[in-house]
Amino acid sequence: MDNVDRIIAQWNRERPDLDVAPMALIGRLKRLSQHLSREMDKTFAAHGLNMASFDVLATLRRSGAPYQLSPNDLIGAMMVTSGTMTNRIDQLVKAGLVSRVSNPADGRSVLIALTERGLERIEAAVGAHVATQERLVAGLSADERGDLDAGLRRFLAQFESVEGRS
Repeated sequence: MDNVDRIIAQWNRERPDLDVAPMALIGRLKRLSQHLSREMDKTFAAHGLNMASFDVLATLRRSGAPYQLSPNDLIGAMMVTSGTMTNRIDQLVKAGLVSRVSNPADGRSVLIALTERGLERIEAAVGAHVATQERLVAGLSADERGDLDAGLRRFLAQFESVEGRS
């Protein structure tokens, strides 16, 4: 019996008229998310990053060479507001991890590009991040991981369109 089971038992005792089974699933997902985030935050911090800066650098890196995207492409990939993205980019420019470069296809706009320092940082951070994630799921067998991933994919599809989302 875990903490969520205890909470569910209390609700079942106090409000037997309610089906609180969904509360157990959502409660466990929320608690897992908190645990996972804490562990991943440690990895990001070890590389001088936080989740937000890692996301920008990782999005640029996985876009492929020359590792540059328009601010709108970054906003779309990360599903944040333009103000949030501007702040993230400004911080990364100050840190020397990205730069604003003229868009050769449209001289009126800019692209956000990984600097050499930014590429080195994200290469190290993403390797450590993958190792952290592997450690975090090590308690599950390959079959359990597959089953959990499939179930969560179906659950997530209720909230997100599969096309254009990651």
